[in-house]
Amino acid sequence: MSALATPAAAPPRTWQRPPFIASPFTRWALYTGAALYLVLATASLDVNWVRVLQGLERGWAFVQGFLNPDFTSRWDDIVIGFQESLTMTVTSTALGVLLSIPVAVGAARNLAPTWIYLICRSFVALSRTLNEIIVAIFLVAMFGFGPFAGFLTLTFATIGFMAKLMAEDIEEIEASQLEALRATGAGYLQVLDFAVLSQVMPRLVGLSLYRLDINFRESAVIGIVGAGGIGATLNTAMDRYEFDSAAAIILVIIAIVMVAEYSSGWLRKRIQ
Repeated sequence: MSALATPAAAPPRTWQRPPFIASPFTRWALYTGAALYLVLATASLDVNWVRVLQGLERGWAFVQGFLNPDFTSRWDDIVIGFQESLTMTVTSTALGVLLSIPVAVGAARNLAPTWIYLICRSFVALSRTLNEIIVAIFLVAMFGFGPFAGFLTLTFATIGFMAKLMAEDIEEIEASQLEALRATGAGYLQVLDFAVLSQVMPRLVGLSLYRLDINFRESAVIGIVGAGGIGATLNTAMDRYEFDSAAAIILVIIAIVMVAEYSSGWLRKRIQ
């Protein structure tokens, strides 16, 4: 005789306040302490209210620049900056994806020895810990201003991003294919080609297109610290208070990012 299923408990029909702190004195003491801390922390800030008011005026002038963006004054600089950003994006993504594959294989516990696994995982952790701005500042100090520092920055970030996600996918592949190929006497490269790459290839293509989007957006950010690209053009316009030109550059960046986002999304759907 089969056991009868126990009916699930009915959800409450009325809203009940979640349990917090039973003692009203303790609860209000915590509220008061938190509010007092926020007041004291705000009072400890050295705020220059004159500069804040001046900043509000400049901020309003920047907003007004979007109502009348100037695409003509710095059009040549915009084109050059866009070409640099596009070159940095494509080359860094291609090289970063290529270099991330062996790192991902080494960072997969089911494929790599322990010592290689630890080395690759440490590199991935280091790459993902350092923000692109910090890496760009360091590389600009080493190699000088220009797109080469931006190219190295985006390549470094791409390796860490792709290697981490691909390593996790490799660790989740079907182990039966690995065992079957190893049982036939297949070599290590043959196992990687027919058992690993065949399973993770759709994910690799999708992540590569996604990283291409990210690298273009990051190329506009790292240019502010001198790593070339459209961000350097934007930084120059902002430093000179040419808010109408800066607005035009931002609109160009938004338009390009939107086109890249929809295009890559369409490609990912077609491929996967």
